[in-house]
Amino acid sequence: MDGFKKIFSGISRNVIILGVVSLLTDLSGQMVFPLLPLYITSVLGGGAIAVGAIEGAAEATASLLKVVSGYWSDKIKKRKPFVFFGYSLSAAMKPVLAYAGSWFAVLGIRIADRAGKGLRDAPRDAIITESNDQANLGKAYGFHRAMDGLGSVGGAALAFFLLPLFGFVNLFKLAIIPGIISVAIISFVREPERHESAKKKISLKIGFGGLTKELKLFILISTIFTLGNYNYAFLMLRAKDGGLNNEKVIMLYAMFYLIYTLLSMKAGSLSDKFGRKPIILAGYAIFSVLSFGLYLFSGMAYTIISFILFGIFFALIDGAQRAFVSDLSPAELKGTALGTFHAFTGLAALPAGLIAGGLWSRVNPGATFLSGTIVGVSSLVLFSLALRKARD
Repeated sequence: MDGFKKIFSGISRNVIILGVVSLLTDLSGQMVFPLLPLYITSVLGGGAIAVGAIEGAAEATASLLKVVSGYWSDKIKKRKPFVFFGYSLSAAMKPVLAYAGSWFAVLGIRIADRAGKGLRDAPRDAIITESNDQANLGKAYGFHRAMDGLGSVGGAALAFFLLPLFGFVNLFKLAIIPGIISVAIISFVREPERHESAKKKISLKIGFGGLTKELKLFILISTIFTLGNYNYAFLMLRAKDGGLNNEKVIMLYAMFYLIYTLLSMKAGSLSDKFGRKPIILAGYAIFSVLSFGLYLFSGMAYTIISFILFGIFFALIDGAQRAFVSDLSPAELKGTALGTFHAFTGLAALPAGLIAGGLWSRVNPGATFLSGTIVGVSSLVLFSLALRKARD
């Protein structure tokens, strides 16, 4: 009992509820998403470029909505409607994948799904910031990301066990069940109380202008980093090319998310204790080492190690970056700041996906990871030099 109290200490009711929502949403999503690279390449006839284009375009679409939803939630002083409609749209799109006859159709469905993410992410993160005390904000984000990761592990496990029984199409249809439950739970979220300073009237222009210099620098650096940050789909393609079957590739994906889940809250707590910058820098460094290793080594042993390192890297930066953005943003512009961060990094995902897929197909897989190494090291140096005096 004391252990549970320690885990939840400093985490607000809203954050716990949103954690459960994210767990169920990712349980639904990860019954589908880890299968898509395999489905696109083995069933629909798409290649690495198609995989990169789909993931990049989907994230870019979400990004355009994140800054708008963040700004509007600041303007109307309501976060919950964006969260509700965003999760509802994403839940509805999962079973529609069952009727996709080409990778172009998958592209359209993924864009609609990520539009839901674009509607909800910045307002949801603003609720987390406004519902929790600053001293435990990293832990709160870490808890939320851990619940998200736990859902991903569960969804990947379900995909692993159910794919041989039901096949791709029926599994896509089943994914709507946890999605519907997650939407229902959102009704228990309470709109956080806004500070007096947050009640002044703002416009989108004023919102952007009100972001601090340090925050703008961090958004720029994290956007540059995203250009070299190939996503998990390319690790899955690497494992597939190494001779593993679909079920074993999904197992590696589940292992990556399990590591991410186990470390997310600890990483968030460490960022509360030691500052955001050391944790984010450590994440960038691990990504750079991981990428260089993938460039140098082609064996299955390092492919497996790469999933472990990717989980550690992702746990270190995912919550800490969001908390750092919140730290650097004015009280009345939390949604705008988080939306801007998500927008720029998400928009960079489109060229990042095309670059990664193009290098993979036109040059060789090693070129994708060498590019990641170069961008990762560059971002590490830029962050170290440009944000030395920024508050943690």
